[in-house]
Amino acid sequence: MGAADGFVPGPAPDPDPDTGPAPGPAPGPLPYLWARLRLVEERVRQAVALRRAVDPDPHDPYRGQYLTPEAVARILDAPHGPGLPALAPAEAPPGSPLDVLSARFALDPLDVDLLLVAIAPDLDARFERLYGYLNDDLTRRRPTVGLALELCGRTGSAASRLRLSPTAPLVAGGLLEVTEPERPPLSRVLTVPDRVTAHLLGDASPDPRLAVVLGRAHADPAVDPAELRRARAAAGSGSRHVHLRSRGGDPEGLAAAALYASGPDPLALDAAALAQHARAVPELARATAREARLTGAGVLLGPLEELPGAPDERARVLRTLCTALRGIPLFTYGTSGWEPSWAADTPVTLTVEAPTPDRNVTRWRHALEGAGGEHGGGADALARSVSAHRLDAGQLRRAADSAVRTAALGGGPLSPEGLRAAVRAQNGAGLARLARRVEPAVGWDDLVLPAPTLRRLRELAVRARHRDQVLGQWGMRPGGGRGRGVIALFAGSSGTGKTMSAEVVAADLGMDLYVVDLSTVVDKYVGETEKNLERIFTEASAVNAVLLFDEADAIFGKRSEVKDAHDKHANMESAYLLQRMESFDGIAVLTTNLRANLDEAFTRRLDVVADFPVPDAAQRLALWERCLGDPLPRAGDLDLGFCADRFELAGGSIRSCAVTAAYLAAASGAPLTMSQVVTAVAQEYRKLGRLVLEGEFGPYLSQVTGV
Repeated sequence: MGAADGFVPGPAPDPDPDTGPAPGPAPGPLPYLWARLRLVEERVRQAVALRRAVDPDPHDPYRGQYLTPEAVARILDAPHGPGLPALAPAEAPPGSPLDVLSARFALDPLDVDLLLVAIAPDLDARFERLYGYLNDDLTRRRPTVGLALELCGRTGSAASRLRLSPTAPLVAGGLLEVTEPERPPLSRVLTVPDRVTAHLLGDASPDPRLAVVLGRAHADPAVDPAELRRARAAAGSGSRHVHLRSRGGDPEGLAAAALYASGPDPLALDAAALAQHARAVPELARATAREARLTGAGVLLGPLEELPGAPDERARVLRTLCTALRGIPLFTYGTSGWEPSWAADTPVTLTVEAPTPDRNVTRWRHALEGAGGEHGGGADALARSVSAHRLDAGQLRRAADSAVRTAALGGGPLSPEGLRAAVRAQNGAGLARLARRVEPAVGWDDLVLPAPTLRRLRELAVRARHRDQVLGQWGMRPGGGRGRGVIALFAGSSGTGKTMSAEVVAADLGMDLYVVDLSTVVDKYVGETEKNLERIFTEASAVNAVLLFDEADAIFGKRSEVKDAHDKHANMESAYLLQRMESFDGIAVLTTNLRANLDEAFTRRLDVVADFPVPDAAQRLALWERCLGDPLPRAGDLDLGFCADRFELAGGSIRSCAVTAAYLAAASGAPLTMSQVVTAVAQEYRKLGRLVLEGEFGPYLSQVTGV
């Protein structure tokens, strides 16, 4: 570069007091950065002057595109060694961007000077032409390694060259990139990533490459102060890596609260998004580490269960991330413990327990207020209506937002029923693929059961609603790897209301009922039944629902003496179920027609046992009234008292009779008559294999003869 392009290096013009220095950029809010850049400019001026002093023809229009014999001789005869004296160390003012960056990346003064030399073309376009002139190549408009060392007065220093090696802070930290690796080391070009330049200019936006994996960290508004202190202390010691294991609590909220209390907004990595970009994890890890050091933020990663499923792949991803983030506050979280193979350093592991009822109310109040909901003083009642549900921070916020928007569309206040519906909508579809979902449509008033049975059902609801407090906070089920699930057994004849009672309990808790289809569970091949059950138990633990094993004695039967391979297989299934029920964290109901068929070991693990007897006459009368209902028109001869006294039927059979009689009435186009009811009963008797006797049908026997 020379007179051919009209540029002759010389002193810069004096800055105008109103517009700032010219032709360089205005100081703006970063006067120190521009002041340091003027020092680089002065070194460039000196280098240009030295180069021009030995340049035989600076006005040659083809200069930099060929070598004349005279130029070759001049290069061979040139003395070796630095042409400029070494720079005197210049310390950045305390608190300036360069000072903070130097501390976070452990840079020495030479590193800062090299960085400024490399970043100059990104801040002032004049340096592109100047570097092209000094490189003796108009197409190479960024500093090479050799030119950068020359401008810092370190051309002949081997130790200075090491400051640009892959393991040196500048390159390892991602502040500087040494490109064109096919060239000799001194001819390689130095570039500064755009994110580093933007940071020094005051831009706080994260690296665009992280947009696909970054989320927002939400601090738990009701975090336990003792847990918060412990988490912050753990993140400030050793490797600074903390793993939070959830036991019904909010590990993400605790980690975010600890990171917010110690610095700027944390970088929240979405594990599910990382799983979708597994091949780019090394690049994303380096970008995350650089962003964390640039901003002084900590990193949050989880839940780990959503990382790539294969053990080897998950270990590779975590090891890559932990290696890149070493020395940076890092919180990982999930429902399982930390595997030593996942990282070279073992983190501190803390258990996050379920929140207390008071803290849960605070969480819901904060989520509802954040969604714009108006609940006045009803936050306690709303939180209590969903107290049996286990929601992580994201599910809770989404449920609150959905409930508030739905209530606003209806023009009314947010109700417990509306909040429950929003909570149920947070259930994933995993369990729906393994069991039949039933949305409860009945309540306590629809049950006709003896008082002892009703008490057992209400006890089941109480246990489900307060299990975190009793089993978690009070530790009433310690040791043995026991879960915090609630298991109930409903025993009674067919049609006595077992399935309907499970639906009522689910409705009282504001949950869905999932009925396990045994045809999808039992498998003739050894070990497959256990795998199917494991999938069901795992999904059920993560879903706010009541799990119903109808006809449970088919898979929870007694163990027997081993006489052949079939007996051994059956006993293995029972042994597996015994162990799995111990660690189950959900709510399950087993139903059986014959309680004696169940293994006694299962009975010991049951929390509630409810017996469903055949209804007596008074209960049968109530069942007839409920099953027929008010909308169905009735004739004057209808005698439900006779039906209740004479026909000893269970509730399910009474409902079948009522439906059949309603069809007969609809076909006749007239109100329901006694003749149609006894005809329906006779059909039910024959379906059940029972005899139609005069002692039961009395004067109506002639009407059902031949039915």
